[in-house]
Amino acid sequence: MSSFLQIKIYRYKFIAYVIFVVTIGLALGILTCAMLLNQWVGDARLEAANAFAGVENELQYDADRIEAYMQRIYSNHGLMDDARSFLSSSAEGYLTNSLQNSQFSQPLVSFPEDIKTYLYSWAQGGITQVSLHTGQYGNVVQFNDNGIASFMFGLPNTDEAFNDTILNGFVYRKKLSDLALGSKELGELRFLVSSERIFKSIQNYRLGEAAAVSASGEIYLIGNGQDPDLKELSRLAVANGRSHGYISKGLFEHSFFIAFPSTKFNFKFVSIVDLSMLIRQHAKMLITIFLIVLTTMISVLLLIVYNMRDDSRFLHRIIQSIGRVKTANFTPNRPARYRRNEYGMIARELDDMIQQLDKHIRNEYLLKLKQQETEMKALQNQINPHFLYNTLEVIRSTALVNQDRDTADAIATLGALYREIVKKENIITLASELELLQKYLEIMEFKYPERFFYQVNVDPTLLLIPTVKFWMQPLAENFFIHGFNASNEFNLYVVNGWEAEECYVLEFVDNGRGIQSERLHAVRNTLSNQDDTSSESIGLRNVYTRLHFFYGKSFSIEIGNNEEAGVKISVRIPKEVIENVQTADHG
Repeated sequence: MSSFLQIKIYRYKFIAYVIFVVTIGLALGILTCAMLLNQWVGDARLEAANAFAGVENELQYDADRIEAYMQRIYSNHGLMDDARSFLSSSAEGYLTNSLQNSQFSQPLVSFPEDIKTYLYSWAQGGITQVSLHTGQYGNVVQFNDNGIASFMFGLPNTDEAFNDTILNGFVYRKKLSDLALGSKELGELRFLVSSERIFKSIQNYRLGEAAAVSASGEIYLIGNGQDPDLKELSRLAVANGRSHGYISKGLFEHSFFIAFPSTKFNFKFVSIVDLSMLIRQHAKMLITIFLIVLTTMISVLLLIVYNMRDDSRFLHRIIQSIGRVKTANFTPNRPARYRRNEYGMIARELDDMIQQLDKHIRNEYLLKLKQQETEMKALQNQINPHFLYNTLEVIRSTALVNQDRDTADAIATLGALYREIVKKENIITLASELELLQKYLEIMEFKYPERFFYQVNVDPTLLLIPTVKFWMQPLAENFFIHGFNASNEFNLYVVNGWEAEECYVLEFVDNGRGIQSERLHAVRNTLSNQDDTSSESIGLRNVYTRLHFFYGKSFSIEIGNNEEAGVKISVRIPKEVIENVQTADHG
């Protein structure tokens, strides 16, 4: 699996397959869950519709019984007479009028008792209050849960007992007219159907949370709906204006509502389905679906990996072979079993190519390297003796005049410098080459005390760059031969180095005498044409030749005069050749 992911083309392809499979799996899982959730919401909607139909049926049933009772009053003269007597403003008045209107030859008819018998007991207590009203007051018959009646006479029509609110119940209003007096209106009968008893009949439905909302905004919570937020959700559902939809009170608080307007009274029946609760109720099914989708995705991905694995192995073998060729590693590799396809053919051809390259390099390339190394040593040897002899002469002369500690330090520095020069390795790091230059400049500080100073400002990123040995000293030596002024109190030599976008730059700057235009032109021609005829510029030419030979054609040296004073030599090392050379310290 690790080799499979190391190949970029297969890694990206595998990532694409993973994204595709996961996307399809998640889409199918989400679609399945959405369909199930929609089905569960549909079931809740159907349950709410059945519950609302039950409420409407109960209200219609009460309306039919009340209508039948009105017909009973009109068809029974005794009952009508007693209802007329019930309009009295007191119980005594009612009893007096009732006895006066009765006939000894007929049984006594009681309007309140008839209501209890016909509407309450027979209807199992659905109607809990009946009141008969005049223009100013009303007389009330109320029934408690045990069916015991209580009476109130002369209550003003504004009394709380007559408040038309959904919290108390639903009121049916019927005009009571005396047909014997030409349909003269005697008063108004109001039948109160208890909300508690109406909605109690639908508690067996799986409604979740439900409420009844009147036109005035009053809310009656039905059944077990005791959520403090239910009133607010019911109010939002009614304000939404639609028969069903979704409402939200937060990022993760979503509910589905169903609203049914009543055809009997001015209220709406609202059922609230908490989606999070619905999901928790069906958590086992959702987990099962998730596991099925996850198992399917893993199976498909394993099948993809199995089908891609063999080809990726051969492609990895091909990449390894190419990498071995780039690093000149031609050691025999373990033979591989090749499939009979294009990858196998390419892999076999690469193995054969590596073997042929190994033979060719042994016969040609190594021989040329030996020849080039000999030429580089010859160029280097033209510089070293000349510098060594001059330095020894300076130290000898100084020692004759001043026998002191500085002379000893100078000799020690020279010894260390000479030991570095005679070492066999020819390729070192820029850091090592800068150390050689600094040893030389320390000796020149000893030669010109208080008159020569130097600075080295090279970025650390340049210090590990491979280079040939002992090429910076000839550039500094040119300064002391051609540009240094011993009578000047401040002679400065500065080395700067930094990383540019496409190359590494080294600058060697001094404040000595500049180069005349004709001489500068000749030196530039010597470097550009690699002219070997000018003996005066042998140091600079040898440096250029060695570095050009080492770094290739992209390497360059530029020489010019500073605007203030002195000479500036710029060395540019291309970045692309750094990977193809090695130092003795790291090679």
